[in-house]
Amino acid sequence: MVPQSTVNLAVELGAWLEQRGWRCVTAESCTAGGIGYAISTVAGSSAWYEGGFITYSNAMKQSQLGVTSYTLAKYGAVSAETAAAMARGALTASGAEVAVAVTGVAGPGGGSADKPVGLVWFGLAWQGECITWQQVFPGDRQAVRLATINEALLSIKKIT
Repeated sequence: MVPQSTVNLAVELGAWLEQRGWRCVTAESCTAGGIGYAISTVAGSSAWYEGGFITYSNAMKQSQLGVTSYTLAKYGAVSAETAAAMARGALTASGAEVAVAVTGVAGPGGGSADKPVGLVWFGLAWQGECITWQQVFPGDRQAVRLATINEALLSIKKIT
């Protein structure tokens, strides 16, 4: 079940995209389709949501989104470089106008000193541009994933 506050963010995103005549695509690792699921709770979202890539493994990041083995080996799956490559790859593969990508450590295990549980890298690609940023979200696995979904839905509307 998607919380109503998250559905509201998806509704607002849809209105923003429709005003521009844009469609979005998602590339998800740590949320495993949660962003796409939240978007698709909105009736009529097929007008502005192209679809998504669930690329939980490194092999899927490479085969579906074109993330290079070099990027994964040098920077890791949870990195700015991988988030950017995921966003660019999703944009290229889909033909949408904007892509958001997420890759992180949702927990409860898997964290390290450099990449703690709750660390998520975001990538946002559109019209030849790409930006990345990170957030460290508190809480358990469910809380980290929900916070990631909400941030992703909010982030697209920050494009000016």
